[in-house]
Amino acid sequence: MSWQAYVDTNLLGTGKVSKAAIIGLAGGVWASSPGFNLSADEQKAAVAAFTDPAGAQASGIRLGGQKFFTLQANERSLYGKKAADGCVLVKTKQAVLVTEYTAPIQAAEATPVVESLADYLINVGY
Repeated sequence: MSWQAYVDTNLLGTGKVSKAAIIGLAGGVWASSPGFNLSADEQKAAVAAFTDPAGAQASGIRLGGQKFFTLQANERSLYGKKAADGCVLVKTKQAVLVTEYTAPIQAAEATPVVESLADYLINVGY
């Protein structure tokens, strides 16, 4: 399956994720939903958030020009909120899944979708 198919089918196709991208830990966007543009600085910050979760917790995370307040961050996952919308970022062995959801979708709906895809990718070596 192509990286774009993971974005289109496994993330956006669920109806629980509004925007998504897969970025490599070494840099670069592997796949993304239309119009979800992450700047080079946003990509670097998303990857760095997993080596410095406390920093991400303190300063938030910026995706597609929007700043999200970080609710929780650790070495695997980062959850953020902006008004009624939110973001879920999950690190795999070689990439970071970067997703946003918009109201009326709730964190409890979007999070398991992203975490499950991350588990699958980790299990197959990515």
